[in-house]
Amino acid sequence: MGKSNTGRIQKFDLKPSPAYQRSGMAKSMVIIVALTALIFVAASAVMSQWSIEEMCKIVRVQFNEEQMVIAHNVKSFIEREFSLLEREMIILSHELEKNEDPVKSMQSTLARLVECGVSAIEIRDITAKVVYSGHPFRKKIFCSPLEDSLPLSFDFKAGATNQLRVSTQQITPSGIFVIIALPVDQSRSQIIVCHVNISWLLGPYLTNIRSGKTGYAWIINNDGRFLFHPVISFTGKNAFLVRKEKNHELSFVEINKIQREKMLKGLEGKGRYISGWHRGLTGRIEKLIAYTPVSILNAPGQRWSIAVVAPVSEIEEAVRDKYMHQFFMQIAVIFTIIAGASIIMFFEVKWSRHMESEVNRQTEELVKSEAKYRYLVESAEDFIFTVDSKGEFLSMNSFTSDFFTCRAGDHLGKGLSSLFPEEMSNNLLKIIRRVFQSKKSIRREFAFDFERVKIFIDVNMVPVRSEKGNINSVLCIARDITENKKIEHHLMQTEKLASLGTLAAGVAHEVNNPLGVILGFCDLMLRKKDRSSQDYEDLKIIERQGFHCKEIVENLLGFVRRGEDKGHSHTNLNLCLEDTIKIVRHRFEQEKIILAMELSDSLPLIFGDSRKLQQVFLNLINNAADAMPKGGRLTIRTFKDTDLHRVAVQFQDEGHAIEDKDMDHIFEPFFTTKPEGRGTGLGLFVSYGIITGLGGIMACESQKHSSSDVASGGTIFTVKLMGYPGEE
Repeated sequence: MGKSNTGRIQKFDLKPSPAYQRSGMAKSMVIIVALTALIFVAASAVMSQWSIEEMCKIVRVQFNEEQMVIAHNVKSFIEREFSLLEREMIILSHELEKNEDPVKSMQSTLARLVECGVSAIEIRDITAKVVYSGHPFRKKIFCSPLEDSLPLSFDFKAGATNQLRVSTQQITPSGIFVIIALPVDQSRSQIIVCHVNISWLLGPYLTNIRSGKTGYAWIINNDGRFLFHPVISFTGKNAFLVRKEKNHELSFVEINKIQREKMLKGLEGKGRYISGWHRGLTGRIEKLIAYTPVSILNAPGQRWSIAVVAPVSEIEEAVRDKYMHQFFMQIAVIFTIIAGASIIMFFEVKWSRHMESEVNRQTEELVKSEAKYRYLVESAEDFIFTVDSKGEFLSMNSFTSDFFTCRAGDHLGKGLSSLFPEEMSNNLLKIIRRVFQSKKSIRREFAFDFERVKIFIDVNMVPVRSEKGNINSVLCIARDITENKKIEHHLMQTEKLASLGTLAAGVAHEVNNPLGVILGFCDLMLRKKDRSSQDYEDLKIIERQGFHCKEIVENLLGFVRRGEDKGHSHTNLNLCLEDTIKIVRHRFEQEKIILAMELSDSLPLIFGDSRKLQQVFLNLINNAADAMPKGGRLTIRTFKDTDLHRVAVQFQDEGHAIEDKDMDHIFEPFFTTKPEGRGTGLGLFVSYGIITGLGGIMACESQKHSSSDVASGGTIFTVKLMGYPGEE
């Protein structure tokens, strides 16, 4: 403050400069960012702890599901091995029924059962009172009196059927054994006895199973005894007692309840229990368990149960480590943001002055570039024009006037109907009024007919504001999207066809599997029937029809499958055509198309991949069939082409001819003369690419009969392929 000569107090402007204001604002922003970061760190710590607990619950459930998958795999392995034993014993019994040499039959069977846990196989001949015994790792078969063999734990005479019998598990110092016995015939004069060492069978497979890092699997039988356990001392002992003997201070209520009420009753499920040890670790250890029953040859009284277990601590430690790593990463990011914000605020004041001068400079450049923008608008290949609230033209670029073959000045001051059809003009006018009301841009797509061609345009209507902010006109920018619409439509059709092709391949594959099962069981039933019986004749009819269905499915799968591209090789042209005809022969019968094959017998091998050539031939054959909706004749001929030593194949139909104006476009992508929904325009394009890629030539000839209103007369497609090097 100061005093003037008149004695009045003179006030000075003490407002801080803009730069000083921005500097203070920058400091405040840094403090706010720092406080926000600290609050976020505290909240992240709380949320991370809660997330860890919730994620542990979810992971436990998912981990137990994965353990159940492992248990199912072990179950499948055991059931598969016992099924193999059953099948081998049945095969051996059939050989003995045919009076085969028991020594050779046993040697053949033992050679196939080396890795199935079989310790010995016996053939007890009740009539001859001798027993033949063999071991997997000994070539010699021993013969001894029947009285010297061990008695069986079951009596075949008590049963009414000639079935496999399975003994209970026998625990010996050398391992746990199961005896499987099968009478050879109804008289039970011969009995096959198989001794299976459970430790040999299960040990190599279950020892390497891991659930997580250290989880393992164990098996108990219907008496509650361990048939397998990683702790070797547990094997063969009662599961309820051996745990208590190892740690009498710990209660095993949970696992005993699971074993007694679930596993021994043949139920499947998941749970958790407390154990006192795990792979060398001792103490109170919580474990997850998944268990499932195993059926042993459907023998009554035989029920095993598989359990896969793993400690919960392994799962929770992995989750906690992951979340803690994420938490520390968040803290690092937060402090990085604080440091970056401080630097940004520091330079903000300095940059602001530079930006002020830069804005002034760019404002001048905008004035200079106005003329350039006008030129760009006039040169743009889009419909650009402005209209008022009544829909009357205020301006129009040259592209719009050239497209409609008119002068821009003739339409200025006139309505939209002077340029566009009436219906489209009304729709445009409604949208223009909405732009004036909402003061927002609106984008729409329109279609109109121009010179007998349907035109699609994408219209964007933008409000044009005056200096006061009022809307006095609307800028319309429209782009011709007709070609995009066509491509979009063709792509949609192509995706549908691709999906149908994948579905057809999947259905063919799924049908092939049950056909194999049907034929397999049919063969088993044929062996059991007398060749002179009516049942045998009926089964042979089923077998023949099954093989016919299998051949059809294999032909379809052989065409659909695409093998690895290992480069071009040689192939037989006639065989390739015959394989393709198998796929479309049913269609020809339905549509009354006569197929004439004129194949030369003296053709050399050709250069090319049979799968790709079949795709080309199938496209040409289907196109010929589509051109003959009322039937006709399709002639396929092969011959040598003396020009350049090529091999040629021709497809000649009697259907609709191709118009002269379309001949130059038939090999272009997405070009088709078929009705909408019938073709994609990709068949000939892909076929042409395959043939030219093989160094071949594809040509087309089509003649139209002038006596008919519909183009007809037939079309000939000729494909010329190179002969394979070294072939005559």
